[in-house]
Amino acid sequence: MTLFVHLTDARQVRSVRRSGIQARSRDHDGLSGVFCLPVLPSYQLTHQWTRELRRDGRRSVMVAVDFRIPDDEPVLVGYFSHDHEELPSAEAAALIAGCEDARGYEVFVPRKITAKEIHRVRGVNQVTGWRYMPNAHGRFPCPCSGCIPRGQYGGAKIRRAAESRGY
Repeated sequence: MTLFVHLTDARQVRSVRRSGIQARSRDHDGLSGVFCLPVLPSYQLTHQWTRELRRDGRRSVMVAVDFRIPDDEPVLVGYFSHDHEELPSAEAAALIAGCEDARGYEVFVPRKITAKEIHRVRGVNQVTGWRYMPNAHGRFPCPCSGCIPRGQYGGAKIRRAAESRGY
C-alpha cells in the first residue's frame, strides 16, 4: 500500500474523517478525483503545494491528510503544466522519488478516497513550498487573466509592470 498526502483546508477535517476525501478536483481532461503527492523523505517536496494552494487568498490553515491506496491502482502522474501518464500508484511514487528535481509534480487519483483509507490528519508548515511555479524567483509572473484573476491582491501591479515591459 502506497502512502500519499492530500492538502486541504483545516475546516474540512471533520468531513474528511467522517466520509473521506471527495473527488471534487478536476484534472486537465475534466475527470474528477483527488490531487496528492507520495510521502517522500523530504518534507519540502512532500508538502510543496502548500504555499501555492494558499496563494488564492485563503486565510484558513492547511492540513495534510495521509492515506493509503493499493500499489497496483492506476493513477495519473506528471508535471503540473504537462500531460500526465497513467501508472500504478507504486510506480508513480517511485517516479517522483527518483526525480532529480520533483518540484511541480502531482499525482491524480481519479476517484474519491474513502474514510477507511485515511491513515492520519496532521498540521503542516504553512510557508512550505513555492509560489506561481518552481524556480519562479527572478522571473516575472504571467499577467494573463487565467494566471492572475481580476481582483487578486497585487494583480493590478503585476499587469502594470507587464505593460511597461511591452507584454
